[in-house]
Amino acid sequence: MWCLKLLLTLLWNFHDVTCQWNVWLPRDISAMTNSCVVIPCTFMYPSGIKPYRGIHGIWYFGQPYPQLFPPVVFKTRTDVVHESYKKRTKLLGDLHQRNCTLLINKIGTEHSGRYYFRADLGGANMYTYPDFAELKVLDQPSIDVPEEIVSDLNLELTCYAPDNCPDMSPEIQWMYTDYLPDPEFSNDYLEEGNTAVLSSTLTFIPRPIHNGQLLGCRVFYPNTTLVYERLISLDIKYAPRSVWVNLSSEVMEGKSVVLYCEVDSNPQARISWMFGDKELVWDNAANISLQLDDLSAEQEGVYICVGDNGYSMMNTSLYLTVKYPPREPLVNNSMTVLEGTSLDLHCSAQGSPTPTLTWLKDGELVGIISADKLSVLEIKEITPQGDGHYRCLAENQHGRASSSLNITVEYSPILLDGSKCTVVREGVQCVCMAIGNPEPTIEFYLPDQNITINETDRQYSFHTHTDGHTSTGMIKMRENGEQVDKDGPAVNVHCSIYNMYGRESVILELQQEKKYMMAVIVGSIGGVAVIAFIIAAVRYVGHNNKKENGSPRQEEVPEKPALYYSAVKKDKQNLRKKVAELLGSKINSILKESTVRDKTGIVN
Repeated sequence: MWCLKLLLTLLWNFHDVTCQWNVWLPRDISAMTNSCVVIPCTFMYPSGIKPYRGIHGIWYFGQPYPQLFPPVVFKTRTDVVHESYKKRTKLLGDLHQRNCTLLINKIGTEHSGRYYFRADLGGANMYTYPDFAELKVLDQPSIDVPEEIVSDLNLELTCYAPDNCPDMSPEIQWMYTDYLPDPEFSNDYLEEGNTAVLSSTLTFIPRPIHNGQLLGCRVFYPNTTLVYERLISLDIKYAPRSVWVNLSSEVMEGKSVVLYCEVDSNPQARISWMFGDKELVWDNAANISLQLDDLSAEQEGVYICVGDNGYSMMNTSLYLTVKYPPREPLVNNSMTVLEGTSLDLHCSAQGSPTPTLTWLKDGELVGIISADKLSVLEIKEITPQGDGHYRCLAENQHGRASSSLNITVEYSPILLDGSKCTVVREGVQCVCMAIGNPEPTIEFYLPDQNITINETDRQYSFHTHTDGHTSTGMIKMRENGEQVDKDGPAVNVHCSIYNMYGRESVILELQQEKKYMMAVIVGSIGGVAVIAFIIAAVRYVGHNNKKENGSPRQEEVPEKPALYYSAVKKDKQNLRKKVAELLGSKINSILKESTVRDKTGIVN
């Protein structure tokens, strides 16, 4: 008990080291059933906190969180505790001196577990310390026995009893030692894991005749009826001297091999060959052989020869390697993914030696060649170009094998180059091409007429064609004299492409064919020339009529010939003026239309 007092003194001397919430208590402590145990405890709290109406404390069992309703071991404010701790607990420390030492009487194995302390300084200043003391309640003493007791070698056996009850101290006795040759006893008192422990050590040299005999340790508390005993059976081992087997070997699949094992022991040992948990062959002899025919890959592994003569067991192992070509690799199933998805393609293959793994896409190398059993091909944010046939190839010096999968990438439509409107002789032809998966649907829209074109009518010829993931739509707008707007562009066409992942609408540019432009210009100039020719022809015919008719008859001459001449002259002048105005209007219209188209960029 002087160790516990020393521990509390040391803990108290450190109380000014920190000003935070801290607690000091043993992490592990033990006691015997029906005895008692003292858990030493010292706690700290922030120096800025002033206790309100004193300092109170609570001990919990199992959990530190009050909201989980752990069993209450002790509580200063009330006597209400868990049923299993009633009239068994007492606070030995003074909380105002920051000593939270707890005493538990008449403990049982059900009291084994973790103990937590909670400080209550009043108001909101309550804190459960996360550190705990783990109590182990023992119903018998523990004996430290070596893993192996070998004949003719010095042996020490130690019996332990905890001493953490202030009202009584244990004593230890060894039982059934009369048959031992020259046994020696020594006692010691020590602390182990902050727990006071009394120990007694028995030393002797075992002989083969001691194998299987009993030894015991008794712990008792004087002036009480508390007695605890522990018995052990001595297992004196006579180890086999050696176990010899083949060296590890390599054999090709389908071939045969013989494994040998020889054991030097006395008495003669039972020898067996083990593969995993299965015993393949055994015999009570000095040596044994194991023949394996028509080897398969499943027979590769560690083979163990075990020699057991009843006193000890000894074994030696070898590794049998079975060489074989790669098996068919295991890869992901074929999949359909959305553009932008990141993928991990896994490939694993069995083979001996371990095969190299190579990823191919449409016959081309992708990723790196891996020498591991698992190869992962990472595809970050896959694009439509990632669509294709993927194959994992496994190879070693004995052969090759492969497995494949398909990746289908679905994505929203993309407009292709070549989508435009073109002026042709028949009018205007608009072509819209797009690629997507699923294949896009194409529609045309004329905003000036508020018309959506997706079928053929008398004015628009609409056609679509699908080739794989590519869709092509085409309309022809026939010139009917009403489509051309002299104040603006002749054509305003929108192309709409869409599938389940998106929609896009674009304005198609108008491009005029050079031959057609020349025809328009030549046609316009020709029109002016025709009109001029007509005027000249009219004048010529009028002049000939004068010659054929000669001088006018006397009775038809007006009384005032000067006035008649003036009227005819005036009519000719008016005719020339109207023809000039007509020609000028036609030329201005052509030039204006050409200028507007150049400004809007319709004509390239």
